[in-house]
Amino acid sequence: MLLTYLNKLLVNWLNSEHTARPGWIRTPMCDFERIRRELKPCDVILVEGTSRISAVIRWITASPWTHAALYLGRLHDIEDPELRAAIQARYDCELHTHLIIESLLGYRVVVNPLTVYQQDHLRICRPKDLSYPDAQNVMKHAISRLGVEYDVRQIFDLARFLFPWIFLPRRWRSSLFRNHPGKSIRTVCSTMLAEAFGIIQFPILPLVKKTNATGGVQLFRRNPKLCVPSDFDYSPYFEIIKYPFVDFNFHSDHRLLP
Repeated sequence: MLLTYLNKLLVNWLNSEHTARPGWIRTPMCDFERIRRELKPCDVILVEGTSRISAVIRWITASPWTHAALYLGRLHDIEDPELRAAIQARYDCELHTHLIIESLLGYRVVVNPLTVYQQDHLRICRPKDLSYPDAQNVMKHAISRLGVEYDVRQIFDLARFLFPWIFLPRRWRSSLFRNHPGKSIRTVCSTMLAEAFGIIQFPILPLVKKTNATGGVQLFRRNPKLCVPSDFDYSPYFEIIKYPFVDFNFHSDHRLLP
């Protein structure tokens, strides 16, 4: 009981927003309406979060992107009636609502409206040359994970994995891959998406190794547990789409800025 209470306190503290400094105003970074019109089912949405857990992820990954979600579209974009029923059982929404699926600390894998990130800095990562059936299979796997708990330990274990091991005693090294065989019962946002794309063997950010014989390179798929939100931004397999808050049709000449 005490452990559950302490865990709840930790989750609430990690989810809380940073206190803004006096006189600090957050500048809008993207045009939400244009992003909403651009989105297609199976696009990955990157979010620059402002919570304490976002600050932890930002420090671990050295990137502003702290969260990733999968865009499902509207209910009629999902062709399988069983999947539509699974979504409606978890989230009561109108037919025209733009939906995303994400793994959230304290909330498990859930379906939410896109508008929850209306005030955040967003970026679209679109998988290149993804066929319609493959996109449906990716969404099917993601929807099958609804209700799976968020693995907060994986965030800190990933930090230990990425930290230079020579500075850590062996007993403190990461246990990220010491799991029991079988389907994992917990996940984090980017791992859940990497596993969904892995169902159709679509890589995120490959591991690149040089070959001694020819001097060329060889690509390998990474373990999904090592996937972080910024990997979608760096990936050669995703097209990056962004709509900054400044409309460059009217502000095309940067030399006119005062």
